Amino acid sequence: MSFQVIIKPSDRVFTVDEGDTVLDAAIDAGINLPYGCRNGTCGACKGQVLAGEVSHGEYFDSALSEDEKKTGKALFCCAQPLSDLVIECREVAGEGIPPRIMPVRVEKLEKLSHDVMGMTLKLPSNERMQFMAGQYIEFLLKDGRRRAFSLANAPHHDRFLELHMRLVPGGQFTQYVFNEMQEKTILRIEGPFGTFFLREDSTRPVIMVAGGTGFAPVKGIVEHALQLGIKRPIMLYWGARTREDLYLDALPQQWQAENPLFRYIPVLSDPAPDDAWQGRTGLVHQAVLEDHPEMQGYQVYCCGAPQMVEVAHRDFQSHGLPEEEFFSDAFTFANPVAKVTV
Repeated sequence: MSFQVIIKPSDRVFTVDEGDTVLDAAIDAGINLPYGCRNGTCGACKGQVLAGEVSHGEYFDSALSEDEKKTGKALFCCAQPLSDLVIECREVAGEGIPPRIMPVRVEKLEKLSHDVMGMTLKLPSNERMQFMAGQYIEFLLKDGRRRAFSLANAPHHDRFLELHMRLVPGGQFTQYVFNEMQEKTILRIEGPFGTFFLREDSTRPVIMVAGGTGFAPVKGIVEHALQLGIKRPIMLYWGARTREDLYLDALPQQWQAENPLFRYIPVLSDPAPDDAWQGRTGLVHQAVLEDHPEMQGYQVYCCGAPQMVEVAHRDFQSHGLPEEEFFSDAFTFANPVAKVTV
């Protein structure tokens, strides 16, 4: 059995097979709905069910409140149709790139800091993965689980795929990467996923906000923008705890030195005494607001921990940023909080 879904206001139509989620069916149909985590955590795929019924599936209670559900809100990465549907959501311009499952070989492992590993993946000979800067891939593990990591390279450098992995305490996969994985290991990935990429049709100045390894997709987006010769000002605010956590600090400094439209503002929340830090301190999104108290004219790309993304979204909107000009990718772990099933 399958169900028909109509998207408002575009009136585009696609079908969802019984047991599939609205988002997965849209991706398969080449329809670009906004989304991030695909596991009910970040809330990026939240939309309105105007007609019909859904099973909400498993989701994280921080992403969808009971009051929102009562008004017809749903997370389309988890929602499965129980009937034909009419939904309302903001679509992403352009057609989506269909994800592919591919084998990859670990070409290089390089510690970028005490808890960040740079991983370079090589695709099969004569193969390339089409993707947009800022998207992510998922590793398909032997036990059926998946682990998602953002691509840190831009599409014009697609011979290899670059990832930045932070060591997660108790994290089975990252512990394996840091302590056991060898170069030449063969893995399986699926991708690309996500709608965190540069909106090239805009003329607004760009503010990039990265927390920790949220720098990875931002790096890809900036390198893509510079390759295009973009004429919009780009400001990168990179927040970290200590100076060591700015694990590729020399790279954005180089971008700034070579590109008059690019500006780099590192922000440390808890600099160590040995850092002898003379730069900005505090919360990274607060540094943005100190410099840009009126945000009506900007476009923001924000990537990092869910709490940082959520607070930045709220505070930037309260300072005038239009809802449709905020794009985010919230990094989530496998099981950060208890799920709700309805």
